[in-house]
Amino acid sequence: MQSFDQQLEHLVKEALREDIGDGDHSTLAVIPAGKKGKAVLKIKQDGILAGVAVAEKIFRQVEKDVVFHPFKKDGEPMKAGEKAFEVEATVHTILQCERLVLNCMQRMSGIATLTQRYVAQLKGYHTRLLDTRKTTPNFRLLEKEAVRIGGGTNHRFGLFDMIMLKDNHIDYAGGLEPAINQAWEYIQRKKPGLKIEVETRSVDDVKKVCAIGEGKVFRIMLDNFSPEQIRAALQVIDGRFETEASGGINLDTLKTYAETGVDYISVGGLIHQAQSLDLSLKASFE
Repeated sequence: MQSFDQQLEHLVKEALREDIGDGDHSTLAVIPAGKKGKAVLKIKQDGILAGVAVAEKIFRQVEKDVVFHPFKKDGEPMKAGEKAFEVEATVHTILQCERLVLNCMQRMSGIATLTQRYVAQLKGYHTRLLDTRKTTPNFRLLEKEAVRIGGGTNHRFGLFDMIMLKDNHIDYAGGLEPAINQAWEYIQRKKPGLKIEVETRSVDDVKKVCAIGEGKVFRIMLDNFSPEQIRAALQVIDGRFETEASGGINLDTLKTYAETGVDYISVGGLIHQAQSLDLSLKASFE
């Protein structure tokens, strides 16, 4: 798998290609090539800042010798009226990168801010917060990075870095036992060390996984379980497997689930329900 920086370089390349096409004609028409300028990232909404490091990488990918002055770091609280960074570069670079930088930072800051609200609710509990694969196509890299910046824990990145046997896998395979056994055999042949997580839909499913999954399964997902059902499932599991609660859990119900003692809670809404925050990049003549 490519490194974060390699994946980001590809994302930025394709995003700029989409936006610029055969040329930034607005800039080409009115700004002389080589003209230098400064711009400042202005914060217009309170929250958790995310994407400063990404913004610097975007600018440097277009113009390696830009001067970048960060005033705040990723993960820090931000207040309306503050400045996040100042960049010095050719005006062509600033204007070509402006929308991509803002799109990334606004989206990432919204996700980090919402994630931090969830993480704050879990303070004092054993439970940790996970994201999911419910992400924007081709933007998962930065959405999951924003969850991490906000204090959450990244779940699997894609279909390649963990086996997760969900309801459809289990039903197509003919049940829990054949699904688990076939997955385990596949790992031994194809990718030793790959971990298996299994989704369960009832306490009876949990009992079956405990009976057949010892030494094969590392985590049991308790999908759409009530807190009472999770407590019952945890008694059956008795610490032999990691546990994850999933399915419609939100800020209003989060603590109730954490009180069960489940190891992880996954929340797709960290990403798909987050609202972008208001930021702007403005020319500076100071």
